[in-house]
Amino acid sequence: MSSAFADTHNMVAILTKSAASEGFDQIIDFLNGSYIQYALTVNPHIYVSCTKQFWNTVTIKQSNDVTRLQALVDRKKVVITETVIRDVLHLDDAEGVDCLPNEEIFAGLARMGYEKPSTKLTFYKAFFSNQWKFLIHTILQSMSAKRTSW
Repeated sequence: MSSAFADTHNMVAILTKSAASEGFDQIIDFLNGSYIQYALTVNPHIYVSCTKQFWNTVTIKQSNDVTRLQALVDRKKVVITETVIRDVLHLDDAEGVDCLPNEEIFAGLARMGYEKPSTKLTFYKAFFSNQWKFLIHTILQSMSAKRTSW
């Protein structure tokens, strides 16, 4: 897979290692071993017309503690639940961690190069090493509405 912008710019985002990705190996290994690896690298065809139809017709339904989005796309009923999203993106983390103790969070931050440990759960991107700043930026850009940046 080649990146559209430049061969070295999106190296971490496409999860490949090369001489140009030196210094980012730890992050690339982490993401490749993570249960979200597929969700980060899958590149499905998404048609703008279908997306518009979905958002123009979507309603939220609740039954038996299950929330679902229901819409009409090309005259077909589309139902989306958390389970569907987990299946499609291969997020098989049913046995995953729901909550980490603060001590583990701070120990992990120290391993990531966070420069100013604290006892508060408020973090600043500026205190992370350059590699982790880049990863945080990439993830937030991927998740953002593309109208603002962090």
